[in-house]
Amino acid sequence: MTPRIHTLANGVRVICDPMPGLETLALSVVAGRGAASEDLHRSGWSHLLEHMVFKGAGSRTAREIVEVVESAGGQVNAATGYERTSFQIRALKGGAALGMEILSDLVLRPTLDAGDLAKEKSVVAQEIAEAADTPDDLVFELAQQAAWPDQPHGRPILGTPKSLKPADVAAIDGWRAALYAPDRLVVSAAGAVDEDELLRLAEAAFGSQPAGQGAPTPAAPVFTPGRAAKLRRLEQAHLVLLLPAFGARDDDYFALRLFVEMLGGGMSSRLFQEARENRGLAYAIDAWSDTYADAGVLGVYAGCAAKDAGPLAEVAARETVSLASSVGDAELARAKAQLKAHLFMAREQPLSRAETSAGQALLFQKLFAAGEIAEAIDAVTAADIARVGARFLDPGLVAGAVLGSKASLGAVEVFAEALKAG
Repeated sequence: MTPRIHTLANGVRVICDPMPGLETLALSVVAGRGAASEDLHRSGWSHLLEHMVFKGAGSRTAREIVEVVESAGGQVNAATGYERTSFQIRALKGGAALGMEILSDLVLRPTLDAGDLAKEKSVVAQEIAEAADTPDDLVFELAQQAAWPDQPHGRPILGTPKSLKPADVAAIDGWRAALYAPDRLVVSAAGAVDEDELLRLAEAAFGSQPAGQGAPTPAAPVFTPGRAAKLRRLEQAHLVLLLPAFGARDDDYFALRLFVEMLGGGMSSRLFQEARENRGLAYAIDAWSDTYADAGVLGVYAGCAAKDAGPLAEVAARETVSLASSVGDAELARAKAQLKAHLFMAREQPLSRAETSAGQALLFQKLFAAGEIAEAIDAVTAADIARVGARFLDPGLVAGAVLGSKASLGAVEVFAEALKAG
């Protein structure tokens, strides 16, 4: 049975998804806001806030939070994205009450000490430095900035030391109240959970929170044909090539996912077979799609020798154009099987299931049964794939980034020119 969405009086939504036979559960409190709600001067504040709530919340210190969770066999974690922030606990059966207490303390009652804030800014500065020192992190950041310049989606989720510097306790707490406003929150549980118990716990933990002025709904980002090329002495060149796609609420969402799967989703994909197996141009190459609420990108990533960056970009363009014009029945059937396998495998994991339900509630205000999604995947035709290909190839927009030695830096232009040539 598809679980139901229950809404508390203040707007907090609650979802319970029991999975019979399990001895564990997952509980997520998900806010439908993230780094995309930040202006330039608050860049990175959502991620910094996520760090800060673990420094102490409710009556517990940072150490006491993790000790009480781990003593009960649980694990606690969190993640900040552009359009969502999630706090998660995985626990043994019977751990819902403790999980709800901990997560509600983190979201609603963090300590936010000034001394801890100063230390955590230093910690995040090291995280920013680590990303800058990691080529396959940095090249994605450069590509993101190229595709969405001067927009929240184009700024790093981590922010910069400069943008984090003015954040004080009062400002961060104000941002917390806006980011985690009740009408943006979803409490979602899956696994060894009982619906009546979960509703009681959620009402006690979140029901008295007054509705406030939440962070505004971010504008959909506008894709731009930007380029980034950064010279660095590396053993490999790192390439990210981007085309404009569309959001998770678009009718062609599953056709896009299947296009990506066939292009570079696995070892039988076109890019893997042609670029790696047939021509030996790269060890790592894949395609993916980032789908936000109302915008998205199709991307190709590869790591290769600098001298091979241009030929590899040309292969990526040629295979993308070819896929948009011709899809075999067996190829499409294989992609459908892979996408459905990802879906059903994820549904066997309580945390994935809880997070998926929360995302659906935030994006669609409804939940979808696995069978509905499988039917939507199966309904995609070769004509749909061609139409989707035309949607992101027609504007001729290309963005991307290259990180490596001088011989590799023109790869994005090679990709763009090869797309035009067809």
